[in-house]
Formats: sequence, structure tokens, C-alpha cells
Amino acid sequence: MTDDPWQDPGWKAYEKRCREELLPMMKNSAIMMSLVPKDAKPDVKFAVELGFMVMLDKPIIAMIPSGTKCPLKLAKIADEIVEGDIDDPTVKERLMAAITRVQERLKDDGTS
Repeated sequence: MTDDPWQDPGWKAYEKRCREELLPMMKNSAIMMSLVPKDAKPDVKFAVELGFMVMLDKPIIAMIPSGTKCPLKLAKIADEIVEGDIDDPTVKERLMAAITRVQERLKDDGTS
């Protein structure tokens, strides 16, 4: 084992997966819709996906679990924020409305 964490085989495998599988999916996505971890606890998968979407300049729709405070930086970069829980019967409708608004803005910007 090396003292350099970036040379660790586990890291190398994860980085390869992100570059070869996740990044192409993000490039092909028009919009990112992601569930923010409950209580905004750090989550590596969420952070990597969010980072790719920011770097690719893709629209972001964040679904914040009820009672979770949205991190200020996320609130600044998200195109839409929908608060609620998966079992909330109104969440699907509110998410669809957020997607529609983002799609309309993309059309207005001429980017879709």
C-alpha cells in the first residue's frame, strides 16, 4: 500500500467507474434530479454527481427531505428545489412541475 491516497487501488477503481460510467450518463442527462441526503449529511455519490452536473453546466433539481435544511451553496446553484418526502402524494406533481419549468427555461435560453 502507498501513502498516496490517490494511488490506492480502491480509489483508482472508483475514479475509473466515475469516469467511464457515471460521467457519460451525466453528459447525456438534460437535467439532474437528485434526492439530497436526509439532514444534508455528506454522501459521496450525491457529491460526485452534483459536482459533475455543476462542471457540465447542467440544470439541477434538488429534492430536499421534509425538515432538512438545504445547504446555502446548494440553494444558490439549484435551478429548482422541491421539499418533501417520497411518500408525500404531492411530491410527484411538484417534481413534474419543476421539471417543466426547467425545460421551459432551457427552451427560452435556446439550449434544448
